[in-house]
Amino acid sequence: MEGLARGGGASRVDVTDDWRQGRTAHGGLTAGLCTEAAVRAGADLPPLRSAHFALMGPASGALSVIPTTLRAGRSAVFAGVDVAGDAGPAARALLCFGAGRESALNYGALPMPDAPPPDACQPYFAPGRSPGFAQHFDTRLAAGARPMTPGAAPHARVWVRHRDEAARASIAGLVALADAVPPAAFILFAAPAPFSTATWALDVLTEAPISPDGWWLIDARAETAAGGYSSQAMTVWSSDGTPVMACRQTVAVFA
Repeated sequence: MEGLARGGGASRVDVTDDWRQGRTAHGGLTAGLCTEAAVRAGADLPPLRSAHFALMGPASGALSVIPTTLRAGRSAVFAGVDVAGDAGPAARALLCFGAGRESALNYGALPMPDAPPPDACQPYFAPGRSPGFAQHFDTRLAAGARPMTPGAAPHARVWVRHRDEAARASIAGLVALADAVPPAAFILFAAPAPFSTATWALDVLTEAPISPDGWWLIDARAETAAGGYSSQAMTVWSSDGTPVMACRQTVAVFA
């Protein structure tokens, strides 16, 4: 994040090996970089409301991150961000920032499911099976199964927290954290095999997402897995039970 320019314009960012996932940067990190680049390019942006990320190629080596303000209206700002790496185009993002307004509507149907507190849960990743980027997060399995548990339902409910306290206060940090749990279809794998997020769409449900203790509960559930692709739904709550993000993700699987 420190390598991104303020006030817009292209930036060059080096992704270190500790943030890699296979031959590319961790998808959450790429999405977080896009979010932070858009925030820095705008002036007094309203809160982030939604974002769409197409992760089209390996984000490796020195990354070029180019934000563009597509339209700035009275209440909403649309921004685009392109990311390219050594192998060419890596990601394209479309983000919508929107100011709040008075409304007669007040409805919610995303209650936080039951989950023991993080301290009462076991680590999410099995010993020796954590990807490199996982060193930046604390993770605890609250319900469901770990990766490579054939026969279990493709569902995991995981407490996640940034180990770097400075990353806990920004919307870009939350976007990066929301992708810290591997795709739920990975639970169905009998052995290690490649997978890659193709597209990720998220809606931010509150203007200023914050979790009092830095922990967030992520629920990821694969709804289909066939033909080399999986579709999954994801929801994120703060530790006080507030729903903060609803997501959908398409994942390419090679198993």
